[in-house]
Amino acid sequence: MRRRLWLSAAAVAVAAALVAAVPLLVVAADRDAGLLALGLPLLVVAVGGAVVLTGMVAQRAARPVEELADAAGRLGTGDPRPVGRRYGVSELDQVADGLDSVSRRVTNLLTADRELAIDASHQLRTPLTALSMRLEEMIAAADEPDVVREEGTAALAQAERLAEVVTQLLSPARRVGAGSAGLISVDKIVLQQITEWEPAFRRAGRKMVLIGESRLQAYVTPGGLAQVIATLLDNALMHGKGTVTIRRTQSASSVVIEVEDEGNGVPAELVSRIFERSVSGRPEGTGLGLALARTMTTADGGRIVLARRRPPVFAVFLPRNPPSGRPKPGRSGPA
Repeated sequence: MRRRLWLSAAAVAVAAALVAAVPLLVVAADRDAGLLALGLPLLVVAVGGAVVLTGMVAQRAARPVEELADAAGRLGTGDPRPVGRRYGVSELDQVADGLDSVSRRVTNLLTADRELAIDASHQLRTPLTALSMRLEEMIAAADEPDVVREEGTAALAQAERLAEVVTQLLSPARRVGAGSAGLISVDKIVLQQITEWEPAFRRAGRKMVLIGESRLQAYVTPGGLAQVIATLLDNALMHGKGTVTIRRTQSASSVVIEVEDEGNGVPAELVSRIFERSVSGRPEGTGLGLALARTMTTADGGRIVLARRRPPVFAVFLPRNPPSGRPKPGRSGPA
Protein backbone atom coordinates (compact mmCIF):
# COMPACT_ATOMS: atom_id res chain seq x y z
CA MET A 1 0.00 0.00 0.00
CA ARG A 2 2.78 2.38 0.95
CA ARG A 3 4.48 1.90 -2.44
CA ARG A 4 1.27 2.42 -4.40
CA LEU A 5 0.50 5.56 -2.44
CA TRP A 6 4.00 6.90 -2.98
CA LEU A 7 3.93 6.21 -6.76
CA SER A 8 0.54 7.90 -7.11
CA ALA A 9 1.57 10.95 -5.10
CA ALA A 10 4.93 11.19 -6.87
CA ALA A 11 3.27 11.03 -10.29
CA VAL A 12 0.88 13.81 -9.30
CA ALA A 13 3.74 15.96 -7.94
CA VAL A 14 5.92 15.49 -11.03
CA ALA A 15 3.01 16.24 -13.32
CA ALA A 16 2.20 19.39 -11.36
CA ALA A 17 5.83 20.51 -11.46
CA LEU A 18 6.03 19.94 -15.19
CA VAL A 19 2.76 21.68 -15.88
CA ALA A 20 3.93 24.71 -13.95
CA ALA A 21 7.55 24.78 -15.10
CA VAL A 22 7.48 23.86 -18.81
CA PRO A 23 5.60 27.00 -19.98
CA LEU A 24 7.98 29.16 -17.95
CA LEU A 25 11.00 27.46 -19.53
CA VAL A 26 9.55 27.97 -23.03
CA VAL A 27 9.06 31.67 -22.35
CA ALA A 28 12.53 31.94 -20.82
CA ALA A 29 14.11 30.22 -23.87
CA ASP A 30 12.52 32.74 -26.22
CA ARG A 31 13.98 35.67 -24.30
CA ASP A 32 17.34 34.37 -23.11
CA ALA A 33 19.01 30.97 -23.69
CA GLY A 34 20.94 31.42 -20.43
CA LEU A 35 17.71 31.38 -18.44
CA LEU A 36 16.87 28.03 -20.04
CA ALA A 37 20.25 26.59 -19.02
CA LEU A 38 19.66 27.77 -15.47
CA GLY A 39 16.02 26.68 -15.35
CA LEU A 40 16.52 23.06 -16.45
CA PRO A 41 18.68 22.08 -13.41
CA LEU A 42 16.22 23.88 -11.15
CA LEU A 43 13.38 21.88 -12.71
CA VAL A 44 15.25 18.63 -12.10
CA VAL A 45 15.87 19.64 -8.48
CA ALA A 46 12.22 20.59 -8.03
CA VAL A 47 11.01 17.28 -9.48
CA GLY A 48 13.45 15.35 -7.25
CA GLY A 49 12.37 17.29 -4.21
CA ALA A 50 8.74 16.64 -5.01
CA VAL A 51 9.41 12.92 -5.29
CA VAL A 52 11.24 12.80 -1.95
CA LEU A 53 8.61 14.93 -0.22
CA THR A 54 5.74 12.85 -1.54
CA GLY A 55 7.58 9.72 -0.37
CA MET A 56 7.77 11.09 3.17
CA VAL A 57 4.12 12.14 3.10
CA ALA A 58 3.06 8.77 1.71
CA GLN A 59 5.00 6.92 4.39
CA ARG A 60 3.45 9.01 7.14
CA ALA A 61 -0.03 8.63 5.70
CA ALA A 62 0.26 4.88 5.10
CA ARG A 63 1.68 3.91 8.52
CA PRO A 64 -1.60 4.29 10.49
CA VAL A 65 -3.56 2.35 7.88
CA GLU A 66 -0.97 -0.43 7.88
CA GLU A 67 -0.96 -0.62 11.69
CA LEU A 68 -4.74 -0.78 11.79
CA ALA A 69 -4.72 -3.47 9.12
CA ASP A 70 -2.15 -5.47 11.10
CA ALA A 71 -4.26 -5.14 14.25
CA ALA A 72 -7.35 -6.34 12.39
CA GLY A 73 -5.36 -9.25 10.99
CA ARG A 74 -4.10 -10.24 14.45
CA LEU A 75 -7.62 -10.05 15.82
CA GLY A 76 -8.82 -12.34 13.05
CA THR A 77 -6.21 -14.95 13.98
CA GLY A 78 -7.14 -14.90 17.67
CA ASP A 79 -4.47 -12.48 18.90
CA PRO A 80 -6.44 -9.80 20.80
CA ARG A 81 -3.61 -7.34 21.42
CA PRO A 82 -4.99 -3.78 21.23
CA VAL A 83 -3.78 -1.13 18.79
CA GLY A 84 -2.77 1.14 21.66
CA ARG A 85 -1.97 4.14 19.43
CA ARG A 86 -3.92 7.14 18.24
CA TYR A 87 -3.04 9.25 15.19
CA GLY A 88 -4.78 12.60 15.63
CA VAL A 89 -7.10 11.89 12.70
CA SER A 90 -10.67 11.45 13.87
CA GLU A 91 -11.59 8.77 11.33
CA LEU A 92 -8.47 6.68 12.02
CA ASP A 93 -8.85 7.11 15.77
CA GLN A 94 -12.45 5.90 15.55
CA VAL A 95 -11.26 2.76 13.78
CA ALA A 96 -8.55 2.26 16.44
CA ASP A 97 -11.12 2.73 19.21
CA GLY A 98 -13.38 0.14 17.61
CA LEU A 99 -10.56 -2.39 17.25
CA ASP A 100 -9.45 -1.87 20.85
CA SER A 101 -13.02 -2.33 22.06
CA VAL A 102 -13.35 -5.58 20.14
CA SER A 103 -9.95 -6.70 21.44
CA ARG A 104 -11.07 -6.16 25.03
CA ARG A 105 -14.27 -8.10 24.44
CA VAL A 106 -12.39 -10.98 22.81
CA THR A 107 -9.91 -11.02 25.70
CA ASN A 108 -12.73 -11.10 28.24
CA LEU A 109 -14.49 -13.90 26.38
CA LEU A 110 -11.31 -15.97 26.11
CA THR A 111 -10.58 -15.44 29.79
CA ALA A 112 -14.13 -16.38 30.76
CA ASP A 113 -14.03 -19.54 28.64
CA ARG A 114 -10.66 -20.53 30.09
CA GLU A 115 -11.89 -19.97 33.64
CA LEU A 116 -15.10 -21.88 32.88
CA ALA A 117 -13.13 -24.92 31.77
CA ILE A 118 -10.90 -24.79 34.86
CA ASP A 119 -13.80 -24.15 37.24
CA ALA A 120 -15.90 -26.87 35.64
CA SER A 121 -13.19 -29.48 36.09
CA HIS A 122 -12.82 -28.57 39.76
CA GLN A 123 -16.52 -28.25 40.58
CA LEU A 124 -17.34 -31.55 38.91
CA ARG A 125 -14.53 -33.35 40.70
CA THR A 126 -16.10 -33.01 44.16
CA PRO A 127 -19.51 -34.60 43.43
CA LEU A 128 -17.89 -37.22 41.22
CA THR A 129 -15.53 -38.17 44.04
CA ALA A 130 -18.41 -38.46 46.48
CA LEU A 131 -20.43 -40.48 43.98
CA SER A 132 -17.51 -42.85 43.45
CA MET A 133 -17.19 -43.38 47.18
CA ARG A 134 -20.88 -44.26 47.44
CA LEU A 135 -20.65 -46.75 44.60
CA GLU A 136 -17.61 -48.36 46.24
CA GLU A 137 -19.60 -48.66 49.47
CA MET A 138 -22.39 -50.39 47.56
CA ILE A 139 -19.96 -52.86 46.01
CA ALA A 140 -18.39 -53.61 49.39
CA ALA A 141 -21.83 -54.20 50.95
CA ALA A 142 -23.28 -56.28 48.12
CA ASP A 143 -24.48 -58.95 50.60
CA GLU A 144 -26.30 -56.42 52.78
CA PRO A 145 -29.45 -55.19 51.01
CA ASP A 146 -30.20 -52.47 53.56
CA VAL A 147 -26.74 -50.96 53.18
CA VAL A 148 -26.97 -51.20 49.39
CA ARG A 149 -30.33 -49.44 49.46
CA GLU A 150 -29.01 -46.68 51.71
CA GLU A 151 -25.87 -46.15 49.65
CA GLY A 152 -27.86 -46.30 46.42
CA THR A 153 -30.14 -43.52 47.69
CA ALA A 154 -27.10 -41.43 48.61
CA ALA A 155 -25.52 -42.12 45.21
CA LEU A 156 -28.72 -40.99 43.49
CA ALA A 157 -28.65 -37.76 45.50
CA GLN A 158 -25.05 -37.26 44.41
CA ALA A 159 -25.99 -37.81 40.76
CA GLU A 160 -28.78 -35.24 41.08
CA ARG A 161 -26.39 -32.72 42.63
CA LEU A 162 -23.91 -33.42 39.84
CA ALA A 163 -26.62 -32.65 37.30
CA GLU A 164 -27.36 -29.42 39.17
CA VAL A 165 -23.69 -28.42 39.01
CA VAL A 166 -23.60 -29.11 35.26
CA THR A 167 -26.75 -27.03 34.76
CA GLN A 168 -25.21 -24.18 36.73
CA LEU A 169 -21.99 -24.31 34.71
CA LEU A 170 -23.86 -24.28 31.42
CA SER A 171 -26.18 -21.43 32.39
CA PRO A 172 -25.60 -18.10 30.61
CA ALA A 173 -24.56 -16.43 33.86
CA ARG A 174 -22.09 -19.22 34.71
CA ARG A 175 -22.21 -18.05 38.27
CA VAL A 176 -24.73 -18.30 41.05
CA GLY A 177 -26.23 -14.86 41.44
CA ALA A 178 -27.80 -13.27 44.48
CA GLY A 179 -31.11 -13.17 42.65
CA SER A 180 -31.42 -16.98 42.91
CA ALA A 181 -30.78 -17.03 46.66
CA GLY A 182 -33.60 -17.95 49.01
CA LEU A 183 -34.20 -18.65 52.68
CA ILE A 184 -32.97 -22.20 53.24
CA SER A 185 -32.10 -24.50 56.12
CA VAL A 186 -28.37 -24.33 56.74
CA ASP A 187 -28.58 -27.52 58.82
CA LYS A 188 -29.91 -29.48 55.86
CA ILE A 189 -26.97 -28.49 53.61
CA VAL A 190 -24.35 -29.10 56.32
CA LEU A 191 -25.78 -32.51 57.27
CA GLN A 192 -25.98 -33.47 53.61
CA GLN A 193 -22.30 -32.71 53.16
CA ILE A 194 -21.32 -34.56 56.33
CA THR A 195 -23.18 -37.60 55.05
CA GLU A 196 -21.49 -37.38 51.66
CA TRP A 197 -17.97 -37.01 53.06
CA GLU A 198 -18.24 -39.44 55.96
CA PRO A 199 -16.97 -42.48 53.96
CA ALA A 200 -13.85 -40.60 52.86
CA PHE A 201 -13.03 -39.48 56.42
CA ARG A 202 -13.75 -42.96 57.78
CA ARG A 203 -11.32 -44.52 55.33
CA ALA A 204 -8.68 -41.99 56.35
CA GLY A 205 -9.22 -42.92 60.03
CA ARG A 206 -10.64 -39.50 60.79
CA LYS A 207 -14.02 -38.16 61.84
CA MET A 208 -16.22 -35.09 61.63
CA VAL A 209 -18.02 -33.45 64.56
CA LEU A 210 -20.97 -31.06 64.23
CA ILE A 211 -21.52 -28.62 67.10
CA GLY A 212 -23.18 -25.28 67.77
CA GLU A 213 -26.63 -23.89 67.20
CA SER A 214 -29.21 -25.68 65.10
CA ARG A 215 -32.25 -24.66 63.05
CA LEU A 216 -30.34 -21.85 61.39
CA GLN A 217 -31.54 -20.28 58.16
CA ALA A 218 -29.80 -18.03 55.66
CA TYR A 219 -30.43 -16.40 52.29
CA VAL A 220 -28.18 -18.44 50.01
CA THR A 221 -28.27 -20.68 46.97
CA PRO A 222 -28.42 -24.35 48.06
CA GLY A 223 -26.06 -25.57 45.35
CA GLY A 224 -23.58 -22.78 46.01
CA LEU A 225 -23.50 -23.36 49.78
CA ALA A 226 -23.16 -27.12 49.28
CA GLN A 227 -20.16 -26.55 47.03
CA VAL A 228 -18.55 -24.19 49.55
CA ILE A 229 -18.96 -26.66 52.44
CA ALA A 230 -17.72 -29.50 50.23
CA THR A 231 -14.65 -27.46 49.32
CA LEU A 232 -13.81 -26.79 52.97
CA LEU A 233 -14.27 -30.45 53.93
CA ASP A 234 -12.19 -31.56 50.95
CA ASN A 235 -9.53 -29.04 51.93
CA ALA A 236 -9.52 -30.35 55.53
CA LEU A 237 -9.29 -33.95 54.31
CA MET A 238 -6.45 -33.30 51.88
CA HIS A 239 -4.39 -30.75 53.84
CA GLY A 240 -5.48 -31.16 57.46
CA LYS A 241 -5.24 -33.75 60.21
CA GLY A 242 -7.30 -35.22 63.02
CA THR A 243 -10.92 -34.46 63.77
CA VAL A 244 -12.76 -31.89 61.68
CA THR A 245 -15.12 -29.72 63.73
CA ILE A 246 -18.00 -27.94 62.02
CA ARG A 247 -19.36 -25.18 64.25
CA ARG A 248 -22.59 -23.26 63.62
CA THR A 249 -23.35 -19.87 65.20
CA GLN A 250 -25.25 -16.74 64.28
CA SER A 251 -25.18 -13.02 64.84
CA ALA A 252 -27.72 -10.31 64.15
CA SER A 253 -26.94 -10.29 60.43
CA SER A 254 -25.09 -13.52 59.65
CA VAL A 255 -25.09 -17.27 60.07
CA VAL A 256 -21.51 -18.41 60.60
CA ILE A 257 -20.19 -21.85 59.68
CA GLU A 258 -16.67 -22.61 60.86
CA VAL A 259 -14.64 -25.60 59.66
CA GLU A 260 -11.66 -26.46 61.82
CA ASP A 261 -9.17 -29.32 61.80
CA GLU A 262 -6.12 -30.27 63.88
CA GLY A 263 -3.50 -29.88 61.17
CA ASN A 264 -0.51 -27.58 60.86
CA GLY A 265 -2.60 -24.89 59.25
CA VAL A 266 -1.83 -22.40 56.51
CA PRO A 267 1.80 -21.41 55.88
CA ALA A 268 2.45 -17.84 57.00
CA GLU A 269 3.54 -16.76 53.52
CA LEU A 270 0.20 -17.88 52.04
CA VAL A 271 -2.16 -16.29 54.57
CA SER A 272 -2.70 -13.09 52.58
CA ARG A 273 -3.15 -14.99 49.29
CA ILE A 274 -4.94 -18.15 50.35
CA PHE A 275 -8.11 -17.27 48.41
CA GLU A 276 -6.31 -16.36 45.20
CA ARG A 277 -6.46 -18.63 42.18
CA SER A 278 -3.51 -21.00 41.70
CA VAL A 279 -2.40 -20.59 45.34
CA SER A 280 -2.13 -23.94 47.14
CA GLY A 281 -0.37 -25.27 50.20
CA ARG A 282 0.79 -28.33 48.26
CA PRO A 283 2.74 -28.55 44.99
CA GLU A 284 0.15 -30.91 43.53
CA GLY A 285 -2.77 -28.68 44.49
CA THR A 286 -4.74 -26.72 41.90
CA GLY A 287 -5.36 -23.66 44.08
CA LEU A 288 -8.92 -23.38 42.77
CA GLY A 289 -11.09 -24.68 45.60
CA LEU A 290 -10.90 -21.76 48.02
CA ALA A 291 -10.98 -19.23 45.17
CA LEU A 292 -14.21 -20.75 43.87
CA ALA A 293 -15.62 -20.94 47.40
CA ARG A 294 -15.01 -17.22 47.82
CA THR A 295 -16.65 -16.48 44.45
CA MET A 296 -19.76 -18.48 45.31
CA THR A 297 -20.05 -17.07 48.82
CA THR A 298 -19.67 -13.51 47.54
CA ALA A 299 -22.30 -14.15 44.85
CA ASP A 300 -24.81 -14.90 47.62
CA GLY A 301 -23.89 -11.75 49.53
CA GLY A 302 -21.71 -13.52 52.08
CA ARG A 303 -17.99 -13.85 52.69
CA ILE A 304 -15.42 -16.48 53.63
CA VAL A 305 -12.31 -15.78 55.70
CA LEU A 306 -9.39 -17.56 57.28
CA ALA A 307 -10.32 -16.95 60.92
CA ARG A 308 -7.25 -18.66 62.34
CA ARG A 309 -4.04 -19.84 60.73
CA ARG A 310 -3.05 -22.64 63.12
CA PRO A 311 -4.93 -24.84 63.79
CA PRO A 312 -6.77 -23.70 60.69
CA VAL A 313 -10.29 -22.31 60.97
CA PHE A 314 -12.21 -21.19 57.90
CA ALA A 315 -15.37 -19.18 58.59
CA VAL A 316 -18.25 -18.70 56.16
CA PHE A 317 -20.57 -15.77 56.86
CA LEU A 318 -24.03 -16.17 55.30
CA PRO A 319 -26.65 -13.38 55.19
CA ARG A 320 -29.69 -13.81 57.43
CA ASN A 321 -31.52 -11.00 55.65
CA PRO A 322 -32.79 -11.03 52.07
CA PRO A 323 -30.89 -9.21 49.34
CA SER A 324 -31.65 -5.49 49.22
CA GLY A 325 -34.73 -4.66 47.21
CA ARG A 326 -36.52 -7.90 47.98
CA PRO A 327 -39.06 -8.12 50.82
CA LYS A 328 -38.42 -10.58 53.61
CA PRO A 329 -40.97 -13.42 53.54
CA GLY A 330 -42.81 -14.49 56.63
CA ARG A 331 -41.40 -17.55 58.34
CA SER A 332 -43.59 -20.60 58.58
CA GLY A 333 -41.57 -22.13 61.39
CA PRO A 334 -38.13 -23.52 62.05
CA ALA A 335 -36.39 -25.56 59.42
